[in-house]
Amino acid sequence: MTHIFPEIFVVRHGQTVWNAAGRHQGRLDSPLTAKGQRQAVAMAGMLRREIGNLEGVTAFSSPQGRSLNTARIATAGMGAPIKQDARLAEIAFGAWEGKTMREIRASWPELATLAEQDMVSWHFNAPEGEALLDIETRADSFLSSLREPAVIFIHGVLSRVLRARWLGLDEGGMMDLPGGQGIIFHLHPDHGHRVIEK
Repeated sequence: MTHIFPEIFVVRHGQTVWNAAGRHQGRLDSPLTAKGQRQAVAMAGMLRREIGNLEGVTAFSSPQGRSLNTARIATAGMGAPIKQDARLAEIAFGAWEGKTMREIRASWPELATLAEQDMVSWHFNAPEGEALLDIETRADSFLSSLREPAVIFIHGVLSRVLRARWLGLDEGGMMDLPGGQGIIFHLHPDHGHRVIEK
């Protein structure tokens, strides 16, 4: 059965210290860098250009600091309260959290080879981490609870899964979705998926 969800603007948090260092964050956290803060300010401008003062739009955020801080900067002065939702937390990377790709290759060489074949779905194979089905279940639960347009501040892996579920894509389609920081993904029932840039 196909679900028609409300219009959403999906915003990945700005660059963090661990992003810059190439460390997997997962459920751990690190602060926004100066670049990450500038990205959040730029995304505030994009949101104002697209939807004004957020009237009639609900702002949601992962409770993790990097996402919540991005949300606070990007919605400053718009008069929109930010609703924290635990379902929007990033994928749990288990034993890989805090580690660089080099450290993962050294300790799990057989799993690290998967990254060379498929960098997106590789994330769902972390020892003691969350599987794709776990993330899809969280994304489906959140999307099904939406009743009006929303701005959603989240994370890299969860962003792909959430957008794929909104669009009705399978895992292969999810892997083809664009990623990145400092941009906004706009999903609308009439035109599907588009990328908003400065």
